Parts: sequence; C-alpha cells; structure tokens
Amino acid sequence: MARLKADAPFIHPDCEVTDVSFGRYVELGRGSRLAHSHMGDYSYCDRFADIANATVGKFSNIAAYVRIGATDHPMEKASLHHFHYRSADYFDDAADDDAWFDHRRTRRTVIGHDTWLGHGAQVRPDVTIGHGAVVAGGAIVTKDVAPYTIVAGIPAVPLRARYAPGIADRISAIAWWDWPHDRLRAALDDFRTLSAEVFLEKYE
Repeated sequence: MARLKADAPFIHPDCEVTDVSFGRYVELGRGSRLAHSHMGDYSYCDRFADIANATVGKFSNIAAYVRIGATDHPMEKASLHHFHYRSADYFDDAADDDAWFDHRRTRRTVIGHDTWLGHGAQVRPDVTIGHGAVVAGGAIVTKDVAPYTIVAGIPAVPLRARYAPGIADRISAIAWWDWPHDRLRAALDDFRTLSAEVFLEKYE
C-alpha cells in the first residue's frame, strides 16, 4: 500500500503548519515549519525545513534544513527587534503590528516544478527558482535562478546548465509534472531508465 496519498499530506511529527495549502502526495519531514505557503503536488521537504510566504511547485525536492522565504527584520527603522512588531508578547496594552506581517507575506518566494534544493540551502524572499533548477547545499540564493540551471555558493551563482541547449525547453513543453497519476505510473520505467533526450523522443 502506497504511503503517500492524494487527499492529505503526510506530516511527520513535530511539524508546525500555519495557513498552508497542499497539493496531492505531499510529505513534510520531521520538525519542519511551514507558514503562509503552498506545497504543490508530489513535493516534499526533509527534516527541519523552514518555509514561509512561498509558493512551491510540483515535484520539488527540498532537503533537510533548507530555509525558504526567511523573514526580514525592519532595517530602515530605529530598531531591528521583535518588540516593536511582536509587541503583544512584551506589553499587556499593545497589539502586534499587523501591517508589518502583512507586508512580509506579500514578499513571495516561488519554487518551480521539479526543483532540487540541497541540504541547508537558503532562498530569500522575492526570489524565483525556475523549473528544473538545482540549488547546491549550503547556497544562499539572493537572485532569481533560470530554469534548469545549477547554482552554488554565497551568494549563489550559476555553475552550469543541467542539459544541452534545447532540452530544457522541450521538457518544459511536455510539462510531465501535469500528467495524471496513472500516466506517471505508466511511464515509470522510462523515467527510471531513459536519458532526458530519449525520454523526449518517446513522449513529445
């Protein structure tokens, strides 16, 4: 019997989930924290991922200790500290600064389909990771990453393209991530054994 289901995410113990929507066959690793985000079909995060204010596409592979959409402190104000926006924690007669939290939630991070974010990587707010891109472990991504590009470093910079010219566009065109579950199952052996080029020749 398959462990992952279409109708509910598989959430391991000790996760914190606030205002999150889920696609089908989603898994959250132990101790992960997600807020104000969407996890697309078949996407998963490993242990202790921290994802906020993000839209995660389908089939995204998010390793342990990845942080997506790390929230900013207000550097332009007189203080960086929580006390002036999480004020209700400090003062009996003060409310939290809802406008600040609303502003944070508008700064969306977008993770494309079939992406891989390596162990301990960070992706800043307002950054888009293109379909098929790979972020190396430990990288800090401060700028958009083009589809099917591998990036690494602090700050992250492109290392190389995943495929020869033209292959990425052809994969995007067939959009296999939108295939129904039974079609994915029917093509499983080909996903396992064929190169991208040969797979395209069969399914275009």
